[in-house]
Amino acid sequence: MRTFLIISFAFLTSVFANGQLEEYSFGEGFRYKAKDTTFSIKAAFRFQLLSRSDWDVRNDDAGDIGGLETNFLVRRARLKFNGFAFSPRLEYKFELGLTNRDINNPNTAYFGGGSNVILDAYVDWNFYGGFTLRAGQTKLPGNRERVISSANMQFVNRSILNSKFTLDRDVGVSLSYAKTLGKQFGIKLIGAFSQGEGRNIIAGNQGGYQYTVRAEFLPFGKFHKKGDYVGSAIYREEKPKLSIGVTADQNTNAARSRGNLGTFLPANAQFKSLQSIHADFMFKYSGFSMMGEYAIRDTEDRNSFYLDESGQNISGYYYTGAALNLQAGWMFKNNVEIAGRYARLAPTHDLIGVDENHYFLALSKFIVGHKLKIQTDVGYMQKDVVDDGLMWRVQFDLHL
Repeated sequence: MRTFLIISFAFLTSVFANGQLEEYSFGEGFRYKAKDTTFSIKAAFRFQLLSRSDWDVRNDDAGDIGGLETNFLVRRARLKFNGFAFSPRLEYKFELGLTNRDINNPNTAYFGGGSNVILDAYVDWNFYGGFTLRAGQTKLPGNRERVISSANMQFVNRSILNSKFTLDRDVGVSLSYAKTLGKQFGIKLIGAFSQGEGRNIIAGNQGGYQYTVRAEFLPFGKFHKKGDYVGSAIYREEKPKLSIGVTADQNTNAARSRGNLGTFLPANAQFKSLQSIHADFMFKYSGFSMMGEYAIRDTEDRNSFYLDESGQNISGYYYTGAALNLQAGWMFKNNVEIAGRYARLAPTHDLIGVDENHYFLALSKFIVGHKLKIQTDVGYMQKDVVDDGLMWRVQFDLHL
């Protein structure tokens, strides 16, 4: 890892020293384009500093709060390169995660002895009109909240819907088609074929493959600067904008408890196929923004438990169920935003997990959009059977 960073730094220093950097503003990264226009690169770095405090609400009694736990950490640190090669129609992206949370290796049998450091590594080929072919490792076209970059979130972090039901990253290919019908009605269709076990797997395909399709509709036209995948009303749309998306996914003979994420099943377990549906929307107008998502996941036989090799004994379970997330905010003229979130989690079986209702209130100051900001939120996690929880978070975000 250290050797790679040293080589990368030396390469960039050489490129920038022998070429001419484009003019850029804070948050736009370092840019270079070859004189013959056959190559371009943008290098950017960002990090998030997080403070988090958690309390138990004993016996669900708001007057009996205790068990304080605090945590201070570098939540994310990312190094990103993107640009085009040979032709502007052939674009690439390469992104590394540098924090312990990003590079943690959960299972050497699947990831080897190295760090789980690569986030994105893919190429896009716009070979004809609105058709683009993508190959490599990247986020699957799943729920909107996950596809929104962690640098562009409305809250300190994503909702519990995303933590339990996201499709996340995988290695494979996808084909997308985008077109505007009439004067403004936009559509985007995406189909993806991937290995189905998450990023940076080296052990080969343990189960089956994954198939994902997504459709998006923008009845009032495109958002400014792709704002349908940016949290908060940063760009203050002058006219109402709406994006509606639906995703269907099948992870055939899934080798992990949550498809691309979660624990790996024992090698002798009888794998099952996981089927997921995501529906979401993003609405923005002036200083107001609202996003909603619904997710549901189940096995092919509607039974979350899988058996061992004998077919007689329960060996474990897949995480199945449903979740809802609704959040909205108002951006004041001084770029201070207040936002609220309600999220509900409903696992299929009480052996999988408990039902939860999350209530969050956020306050954010955007100094230079999402590139330089400070955010705080407080949340109450209402849980069945077990004690409720109270959380307070503060996060600083810098993107060069």
